[in-house]
Amino acid sequence: MEVGVISKAITFVDPFAEDSQGLWFLLRARARQEKAVANDLITRGVAHYLPLLRCKRYYGNRKAEVELPMFPGYVFLRGAASDAFATDRAGRLAQIIPVINQQRLHAELKNIALALGTNANLSYYPYLNKGVHVEVRSGPFRGLRGMIEDWSKRDRLILQVEILGRGVSLELDAALLDVID
Repeated sequence: MEVGVISKAITFVDPFAEDSQGLWFLLRARARQEKAVANDLITRGVAHYLPLLRCKRYYGNRKAEVELPMFPGYVFLRGAASDAFATDRAGRLAQIIPVINQQRLHAELKNIALALGTNANLSYYPYLNKGVHVEVRSGPFRGLRGMIEDWSKRDRLILQVEILGRGVSLELDAALLDVID
């Protein structure tokens, strides 16, 4: 498994590595506990994914850039059911949700990780039931799959996570998109 260093003493396991094993679980955290749950998983060496978006916040006259969870209240764990239940012992979880379609969630999360890895300017977007599925054919987002709302708004690609009923949008040139089935 690939291991990356977060600080001098704490390491994390990459949930998208080729040799990563285990099932995906959706952990619904109690209010504002997502990062604490992720830190618990890092400490225990459990593969997980907590996508964060950089946002500007204003506190009086001060402006600060903060990292907020892309999907507030949720952390994605990849491992055994025992890992999920061990995480619940800290009292930071409200629910452990098993994932039915493992391959789909893995592909959706990998798309989001790819977009975040290229420092894309992502913004929150509501989940869509209808739309056209597309794939980016060239550029830094090559291979990224998502959905566009309709052909009149071809410059906005939506990356969705079906199990949460949420998504994020990304602006890019419509000429880079190919329709897929």
